Amino acid sequence: MTKLFDTQLVILSAAAQREDRNVLPLPGSLRVGAAAKVVGALLSRGLIAETPTESQTKADAALNRIWHNDEDGNAILLHITNAGLAAIGVEPESGDSAPTGADEAPSAEASQDTPTEPAAAPKARTPREGTKQATLIAMLRAPDGATIEEIMAATGWQSHTVRGAMAGALKKKLGLEVTSEKMDGRGRVYRLPAA
Repeated sequence: MTKLFDTQLVILSAAAQREDRNVLPLPGSLRVGAAAKVVGALLSRGLIAETPTESQTKADAALNRIWHNDEDGNAILLHITNAGLAAIGVEPESGDSAPTGADEAPSAEASQDTPTEPAAAPKARTPREGTKQATLIAMLRAPDGATIEEIMAATGWQSHTVRGAMAGALKKKLGLEVTSEKMDGRGRVYRLPAA
């Protein structure tokens, strides 16, 4: 099992929830020097990868969407890899670690000419057996449900990672409806409907 620090978990979880799988923008509280170290560690472990593009868009610290530019001026993006997804218990959609359309640098704002489409329903995905995500789902489907503290003990995650996994991976990615209720003696208990 890959041991990750909280900041690394937050960065990978956010990238996994983005449709384009872009690691950027990084959390605003992360200073430039620390960002370089965290990204360097994730790159060296193969959890994220640099993706060159054909775009000449310049890296801009204010937008925080492009990692840097190569010697030809092409934008270099950062994307989460399949290994990065597996490290946080998310099943990759396909064999590609970079999303389709990775040759295009993200724009500063959406085009005014492009009509907006209604949001698509979440794709049906199934987690691999033996992952922390599978453990989370099993705990939430148990008749008694689970508290944040119980999930933290079973997965080794911090409380913000547990909440992020329920909101991102379960609700957004898997389309599961997590419910909660306050119970005397246990606190807030979270549940999923039985499969």
